[in-house]
Amino acid sequence: MTITGIDSTGQSAGGNVPPPRQVTDPEDLDAELLTLDTDVDTAAPVSPVPDVEAAPELEHKPSRRLRVWRWLNWRDVLAIATFVAVSLYLTSSLWINLDHGSATDPQDQSFFEWMLAHGARVITDGANPFFSDRMNYPDGVNIMANTSVLAVSLPMTPVTWLFGPHVAFNVFLTLALALTGISWYFVLSRQFVRSRLAAWVGALFCTFAPSMVSHAGGHPNIVSQFLIPLIIWRTLRLREHGRSLRNGLILAGLLVWQAFINLEILFMTAVGLGVFCAIMAVSRRKQHRGEARAFLRGLLVAGTVTVAVLAYPLSVQFFGPQSYQGLPQFVRGFGADLGSFTAYSSRSVAGNSVVAERLAQNAQEENAFFGWGLVILFFGLMVWMRRSVTVLALGAVALLYAAMSLGPRIFLNGLNTGVPGIWAVLHSVPVLNSAVPTRWAMAIAPAVGIVLALGVQRAFDFVKAQPSARGPVRVAMITAVAMALVPLVPTPLKTAPFAPTPQFVASGEWKRYVDDHHTVVTLPLPDSSYPDPLRWSAETGQDMRIAGAYALLPNQNPLNPDDHTALFNPPWRPTSGLMASIKEGNPIPEITDTRREMTLADLRYWKAGVIMLTPQIRDIEMLRVMTDLLGFEPTWMGGAWVWDVRQLVDDPNTVLTGPDIA
Repeated sequence: MTITGIDSTGQSAGGNVPPPRQVTDPEDLDAELLTLDTDVDTAAPVSPVPDVEAAPELEHKPSRRLRVWRWLNWRDVLAIATFVAVSLYLTSSLWINLDHGSATDPQDQSFFEWMLAHGARVITDGANPFFSDRMNYPDGVNIMANTSVLAVSLPMTPVTWLFGPHVAFNVFLTLALALTGISWYFVLSRQFVRSRLAAWVGALFCTFAPSMVSHAGGHPNIVSQFLIPLIIWRTLRLREHGRSLRNGLILAGLLVWQAFINLEILFMTAVGLGVFCAIMAVSRRKQHRGEARAFLRGLLVAGTVTVAVLAYPLSVQFFGPQSYQGLPQFVRGFGADLGSFTAYSSRSVAGNSVVAERLAQNAQEENAFFGWGLVILFFGLMVWMRRSVTVLALGAVALLYAAMSLGPRIFLNGLNTGVPGIWAVLHSVPVLNSAVPTRWAMAIAPAVGIVLALGVQRAFDFVKAQPSARGPVRVAMITAVAMALVPLVPTPLKTAPFAPTPQFVASGEWKRYVDDHHTVVTLPLPDSSYPDPLRWSAETGQDMRIAGAYALLPNQNPLNPDDHTALFNPPWRPTSGLMASIKEGNPIPEITDTRREMTLADLRYWKAGVIMLTPQIRDIEMLRVMTDLLGFEPTWMGGAWVWDVRQLVDDPNTVLTGPDIA
């Protein structure tokens, strides 16, 4: 089997171009396709990465339109349309009902709407991109220590400004899925396999794997993986001789861009690439001498530039105000259940929500649900293509990810086996202590997707080499792929109506009470169970500063001052704790002067200008308690009960007393 050479401009090899490389052993074809040498014909008439300068000896050049069409044919257009269509299908419920949000993760959707508003505020108002006091006042929020998505929120400023953060979130999520699929398709079809169909199958799985659909319920930052295939491609291109500076700078740009989308995905990709490249370097050291040296030079350039650009943002993340040291202990124990690898997720046509709920921490963390069909197909492909070092390296990466995803203790079908996992050693290591173990299973999907693409390509090559076996091989290939992937077909995201923004906020009436020296205090204060105030703040362009937060914040436990792990809520205060307890249905304690003094201290700490309470569960109980604490009745205004507390907060001589009921 021959792989035809092409020159750097994408024209057929000729003149001084070396003769085409011969691949005489079909078993080695897949490994050759993954080498990314510039003389490999990937079935595209032009080079996937043409040099900007054309070869001077060329006498005739095709027109720009012809060059574009020869690079982008009707199959590519159909593939692009497929990824856009499936992305719209998955997010259709969000678009059909614009007053709806994620039913499985409204907290994170509210958080990302707030982050989109923050990005717009950075552009329009020149706000600090890495820190904000627009929630959790006065302590604020370390944007870098949370998921900032600045690489998305900044360029999406026009959408956020024109249509609001809620629509911007829908655009973000839909484009994240579509662009990820398109990126995978083009990298696979131009660099890894020749068959457009093989690339399409692999890209479909990489983009719409059960873990991706699971995280689409509220984590657009995680499903925004359109840079990952490009990072993989450009990392492997570091082996090129004489282009260390160019290739290193391109890779550095991609790494910095991804760092401002999601560092966790970038870290997982780096680990997998490190293992893969190490295996390939050892296997190719004799036939391709000098590759490792060129690779390390390019890697040094990429690493140096990346560290230089990210030095300040990362210093803010790890050492700046409101930074923390690792996730909470219970999150670091989140591991993938062994039984989940052969089960089907709740968001797939073959899924069972009851089974999925038993095997995963929540609906957003169904990271390892591949199903029996795909597990069998994957290992079958590994055996079939076992002579390919590339395939074996991808299998090793997938197994490593699977082992790391099991967490500190291995569970099987919901039962703790008592067997320690790899994470039992790693969960306290700095940097690793900020990763969620179960999400390592999510990183298996790209490795599986690439193996699927290589397997389909191998089947096509086998059919061409053995025409007499065309019928049986095609039937076997279609049957195997269908049995593995059809049960994983995703269903649209579940949505539910969001609580409407009170007119008190939407009309701007709140501005009468709040200025640069005061905040809005909602009842209860926003936290992981009540994120609505984050959406309201986002809708005002973050002009409305709020007390409380739903974000990763450092623990401030006076009983354990050395504990600097993260919490998902602000540190406890008497008033916020009281209101949260009331909403949960707990008994209402006696309102004493001591409790009133604590409430006044909290309001002064938050620089409260107004307290607002919207209709919700247990709202009457909260209304009565706050009225008793403040000593005066609220005003019904714009769909909310409102207490004007500016005088209480600003006058240091004010003392709260009980209401006058005489």
